[in-house]
Amino acid sequence: MTNEKKHKESSLAFKWFYATSLPGGAMIIAAVIASYFSVYITDTMLIPAAVASVIMLIATLWDAINDPIMGIIADKTHTKFGKYRPYFLVAPVLLTIFGTLIWLNPDFSSTGKIAYVLVTYIGYGMTVTMYTMPYMSILPAHVKHDKERNLIVTMGAGVTSIAFLIGNTFTGSITGFFEGMGFSNGYIPFMLICGALACISFWGLFATSKERYIHPNTGNKGDFKKVIRHYELLPYIIVWIMASLGYGLMFSSSVYYVSYYLGRPDLIGPYMGIVSIGAAVSMIVFMPIALKIFKSGHKALLWTQVAAAVCYVFLLLFGKSSITFLFVMTFIATAIASMSNALVNVLVNDAIDYVQYKEQISANGVISSIKGFAQKCGTTAVSSGLLAVLAAAGYVANQPQTESALAAINFMRFGAPICTALIVVICLRFNPVEKCKDEILAMKESLQEKE
Repeated sequence: MTNEKKHKESSLAFKWFYATSLPGGAMIIAAVIASYFSVYITDTMLIPAAVASVIMLIATLWDAINDPIMGIIADKTHTKFGKYRPYFLVAPVLLTIFGTLIWLNPDFSSTGKIAYVLVTYIGYGMTVTMYTMPYMSILPAHVKHDKERNLIVTMGAGVTSIAFLIGNTFTGSITGFFEGMGFSNGYIPFMLICGALACISFWGLFATSKERYIHPNTGNKGDFKKVIRHYELLPYIIVWIMASLGYGLMFSSSVYYVSYYLGRPDLIGPYMGIVSIGAAVSMIVFMPIALKIFKSGHKALLWTQVAAAVCYVFLLLFGKSSITFLFVMTFIATAIASMSNALVNVLVNDAIDYVQYKEQISANGVISSIKGFAQKCGTTAVSSGLLAVLAAAGYVANQPQTESALAAINFMRFGAPICTALIVVICLRFNPVEKCKDEILAMKESLQEKE
């Protein structure tokens, strides 16, 4: 095997551990927390909903702030194990600890419980940041060619969809199983098992990854400024925000749509199943096909967003006309649109390569943190924007809705995703990386490859 061939192909072990670390056990924990933690602290821990919302707001704000901090820290890390790999040893252990602690219901006073949830939930969020930035940084540091990177991203997307399916759909059954075995709180053993799986995968990623394509001039003071002065990468940031916003609305607006716009609360379960299965099919089946057809993640993202927007137009106008049409077209739209949540990771790799070429620095951590910050901006916009639009339109919970409220619900379910998709398409037309692909590849060829 030639030296070029050796470096062109990663080991199967690296691909497996990369695809099952963050997207595997860690993602199941994230899915369970996203779907059930709010209900747990209000209904089980009996913390008032208004107080719980403040806890989430504080934690979210701090989470957004510490993303860039962690990115800078990762780039400035210098150990015999590298910059990013050492975090794969410690972070999954902390994830297991905090991911379990947040589900405890200590016998504290009301104030004590509020403080306990705030501290443990912030601890969990910081742990996620601790492994997410190095995780996104290691792929462009280990793999040189876009084709192989895209394959690995696709594998991770498939595992992510399965993790979300498990976390969103089967948590009640799993926790009930453990409680039937004698555990007083089924979340505790569930989180410990997921944490153990995350540890195995992250430790495997540590063992199989190499930081080959890291420029020696990196981790210096002022690297963050060097990155953000490249205004031509602003479209990437907008794409990351829009992709997160569109993906989030897909799930958060569906219950309102079925309950009120259709007036069929009995169809909530089947409809959410269609959306969840469509998202899984998107990652596992459609995304590899799109990458094979369009050859690059950039083009696959562009054209799938165009196709998704077309589907959403039909749903916006005719979704209520037939349940069969609604279900079939929703499945198709979801299966096309959902892959954007994974394809945008390709732009992280492109931005890292571009800055390395332009500035002669490796700012993997900084760029990964900017992507993480943008994604969280989109998530925050989903949670707050949806409710703000509905409130402005006159929505009243558990009551017959006005025409304006129904129109707002229909728009948030299908109209807003049309807008996010079109914005993504427009932004992708201003892609600076495509203009210097050959120069970037030559630059990576010239880097000293570390064995």
